[in-house]
Amino acid sequence: MNLSSLKPAEGSIKARKRIGRGPGSGLGGTSTRGHKGAKSRSGYSRKIGFEGGQMPIQRRLPKFGFKNFNRIEYKPINLSVIQTLSEANSLSKITVEDLITAGFISRKSLVKVLANGTLTAALTVEAHAFSKSAEEAIVKAGGTIAKL
Repeated sequence: MNLSSLKPAEGSIKARKRIGRGPGSGLGGTSTRGHKGAKSRSGYSRKIGFEGGQMPIQRRLPKFGFKNFNRIEYKPINLSVIQTLSEANSLSKITVEDLITAGFISRKSLVKVLANGTLTAALTVEAHAFSKSAEEAIVKAGGTIAKL
């Protein structure tokens, strides 16, 4: 046995269907497209979601819910994050710029400080919004808040 005598397994290779090559092929005439209708024409391409003229599912199902255009998205920053950031960089004032440099937020983000974690250092915290409990925790620790 050598490489020149190798052959694929019996029945594993099938000849491709050659459509539209005359009546002798058995696949001439309508060339497996059936009679008439959009699918039998050249240039036909089905549109996404088309269901043969039936009302498509995305139009049958009702619209749902409400999206508020005026919603303001804040990036939440917890007190625990502020505490670790102040300890790591020995800061007494935490600004939005510090959070950007530390990689917690992007330049476009609005920041809201939340009260998860504990704050031991007296810090001046600068952000766009504060939760009531976070505000109380910062003031209780001897710090101040600055809203932008």
